[in-house]
Amino acid sequence: MIKSILIIEDDRFIGEMYVRSLRHTGYEVDWMVDGNDGLVAATNKQYDLILLDIMLPEKRGTDILQTLRGEGKDLVPHSHIIVMTNFDQDEESRIAMQHNVDAYLIKAEITPRKLLDIVAKLSASDMS
Repeated sequence: MIKSILIIEDDRFIGEMYVRSLRHTGYEVDWMVDGNDGLVAATNKQYDLILLDIMLPEKRGTDILQTLRGEGKDLVPHSHIIVMTNFDQDEESRIAMQHNVDAYLIKAEITPRKLLDIVAKLSASDMS
């Protein structure tokens, strides 16, 4: 069951919107605005879910994902990872990334309500 969430997102408007929506629904939420801080947080505290932006200052989301789950390793085995981006990946990169994440979402298409629905579905899948 998902209780704690780490958001790694540099866009203040989007980050605040997600934090507010998730906390209002009862989730414990930490928010990091750059890749280095996000990676440190992800490896120092166990989160049930990590929402990971791709285009970040300091360290790209793809590099964070590679560190956490690349090449057969899993530094966060108890965490779901959802990639959220507006960056248009080429098909090959997107497919390769999807093998290491639970969902790949385009931010422009995700409202707070849709995000809450996706988180609830992931949480329900943990219970089955």
